[in-house]
Amino acid sequence: MTIKGLRLFACAAAYAAAGVLATAGAQDMELTEDGYYAKPGANVLVFSNYYDSLFSDSKISGVEIVQHGIRTATNGDVRLSATPGQWDPIGLFVEREVSEEDGVITATLNYDEYDFSYTIRSETKGDQVVVSVNLPKALPRELEGKAGFNLEFIPSQYWDKPYLADGRPGLFPPYASSAMEMPYQDEAWGTRAEAKAIASAKTFVLAPGDDSHQITLSAGNTDISLYDGRNQAQNGWYVFRSLLPAGKEGKVLEWTIDVDSDPNFVREPVVSFSQVGYTPERSKIAVVELDDNDTAPATANILKMDADGTVSTVLEPAVEPWGDYLRYDYATIDFSSITEPGLYAIEYDGERTVTFPIAEDVYDTTWHATLDVFFPAQMDHMFVNEGYRVWHGASHLDDALQAPVDHVHHDLYAQGPTTDTAFEPLEHIPGLNIGGWYDAGDYDIRTQSQYGTIRTLVAAWDKFGITRDQTQVQQDIRHVEMHIPDGKADLLQQIEHGTLQLVAQFDAVGHAIHGIVEPDLGQYTHLGDGVTKTDNLVYDASLGEHEVAGEVGSGRSGKLDDRWAFTSKSSALNYGSLAGLAAAARALEGYNDELADKALSIAVETFAEEEGKEPDLYRHGNTTGGPVEVERFRAAAELLLTTGDDTYAEAAGRYWDEAKEQFFPFIGTSALAIVPMMPQAYSEEVRAASESWLVQREESAADNPFGVLITRGGWAGSGTVVNGAILQYDIHRTFPGLVDTAEIYDAVDFIFGRHPAHNLSLVSGVGAQSKKVSYGTNRADFSYIAGGTVPGILVLKPDLPENREDWPFFWGQNEYVIPNGASHIYLMNAVMDLSDD
Repeated sequence: MTIKGLRLFACAAAYAAAGVLATAGAQDMELTEDGYYAKPGANVLVFSNYYDSLFSDSKISGVEIVQHGIRTATNGDVRLSATPGQWDPIGLFVEREVSEEDGVITATLNYDEYDFSYTIRSETKGDQVVVSVNLPKALPRELEGKAGFNLEFIPSQYWDKPYLADGRPGLFPPYASSAMEMPYQDEAWGTRAEAKAIASAKTFVLAPGDDSHQITLSAGNTDISLYDGRNQAQNGWYVFRSLLPAGKEGKVLEWTIDVDSDPNFVREPVVSFSQVGYTPERSKIAVVELDDNDTAPATANILKMDADGTVSTVLEPAVEPWGDYLRYDYATIDFSSITEPGLYAIEYDGERTVTFPIAEDVYDTTWHATLDVFFPAQMDHMFVNEGYRVWHGASHLDDALQAPVDHVHHDLYAQGPTTDTAFEPLEHIPGLNIGGWYDAGDYDIRTQSQYGTIRTLVAAWDKFGITRDQTQVQQDIRHVEMHIPDGKADLLQQIEHGTLQLVAQFDAVGHAIHGIVEPDLGQYTHLGDGVTKTDNLVYDASLGEHEVAGEVGSGRSGKLDDRWAFTSKSSALNYGSLAGLAAAARALEGYNDELADKALSIAVETFAEEEGKEPDLYRHGNTTGGPVEVERFRAAAELLLTTGDDTYAEAAGRYWDEAKEQFFPFIGTSALAIVPMMPQAYSEEVRAASESWLVQREESAADNPFGVLITRGGWAGSGTVVNGAILQYDIHRTFPGLVDTAEIYDAVDFIFGRHPAHNLSLVSGVGAQSKKVSYGTNRADFSYIAGGTVPGILVLKPDLPENREDWPFFWGQNEYVIPNGASHIYLMNAVMDLSDD
């Protein structure tokens, strides 16, 4: 326990002795130094988090409520519909001001397209927070009857709860079933309908009588209406909404928010540890996450489970205070002295964790589900079967249409002023309906993800020679069977599958493309079997919308549902893709020589072409490659590894000098891989850069008790943790003695459960307890894909670590992506290798 925690405990004990612990004043909402309102057990945040222009609504913005440690409400803001979707119009954040003296927070936003600005103002009133909407001028006429103040509540916390609407009882619907308005055609979404209100009242009481969920919303003489956003989209929330009045300015709306809470609330401790267990000789340190008002017992118990059913205490380690991080206190439990193989659990403050093993082989199977299940499930253009279950049919066989020029797509793709191909807009580009993986929890083929995944899988093949065979892949008939060996290394079959797509791009248009993606939001938000996303018939503009010509597999249709290929030239993408192709060529040699030869030929020719001209610097979103300095160094390095040609050694040397200082974390693994093939001076420079990065990494990880860098962006950082550990491993193998390998195990422990917020493994289906509700293609079923790694712990400003297991639709916390799957396979084989030392 920290000094702060001990002090608070001592004060609480003294007040309790005096009989005045739960005074009314102690329950008042107060503006904290961190810029949000707090009372015991409850917080109200006002634009601590706000939308950026990247992904719009990610359910982390505006007025938000944290009740007994759980964020239950968000998106308190002015919106233009009752149940807005992720890509619907949203106010652009301008500024936020906090007046500590007055206890007032104001946030100013605007809708530029409507010349509409507004301010959300908040202040405390005893134990309540009063939120008002203030307009410098009256609502624009076109927004009358549309603009309103919304506050959204997460369904998973309320779908089994009641409410009172001006005293009238009601139940939150557990499944979307409320009435809808007549549908209309929306330019972005296609056919759409708006939800009707479930109930309206001046005052709503949510979950009355339940102090962990009860919240009262009151708008004076103004109506508040309740809507169910799930009727329009599975990721919708319960929305409370008041329309803004027409013809008024100044303060036009005021809500009072009363968050019920237990004044003596103390959040349950979280004992975090590796859910897959530990090898005998390595360090074993659990981390305890504590409420500020909690106290850590002086010791814990390490329990051993014996074959006869007895449970014995084998160690009573001290619980050592660590300090504060974010909003919690932390302590550590070191049980490294236990080396005897067996099954163990940690008992802390009377509660016992699940059982975990200590054994030499604890890491040996941790990557199997990723290779056996996750990657096959992500394979596009293939029928994928697992026993009695079909994951999906052979999808997107009608790929792909040339994207229109000067078109910005909603998911970070864009087409420039020309096609940069021989194809006209919306003309079919033949040959793209092969290979590739669904990039993430959606169904697009993002080229940058494809080649990054290939490079990592090839690195795993190079280093570890992984020959596991549990999947049957038949490319000629587009068929995959999980858990059926076929005599071929699964890793090579996955490398082959990704390579087929990259080669197809060069064959089709002569260069790497940004990717292939659904053209509109209606298709993009599709949840279900990927084969049902299109009709699998190539679009033919000469046919009527419902007309079909030809046979299945070679037919055409007039239905404009084919995915689009974004094709503007980008040198960064070309370099990145040829790096993937060059790497694949050496892995596929002897397995698929024809594909290996073709991949290498494309890589060599494309590198020469790029080196002989000014680079194409077209960039948009995150689909046009990384920094060109990074991509071309990687390209030279992979070509050198594959060919041994001094031409590429010279190029790698030039590009190393250009990228080493700014981009070492991104090029480090490639730089280390070619050390044996480069001059001594290069080796010395890479060693120096490695030493510098290791110092920076240690400094960046020092602010938390988990020993890793915990990122603070809108996408959580498990990938950063894993890739940092991979770089440490590669440094260790290249320059023995530079790396404390215990830090690599810190990263492994983080992924498998030793992290903030909860102690679940971030790899679904791996570990005693793991992520079972995640953002995969099956997220609408509140399910998961075994072997997928989620982004993990998202730190909401200013201090709330969050990873939700009750709601899969938080993509920044729960969305699988294929590069993280490849990195997981590599890292697990790396720690197996370390364990053999």
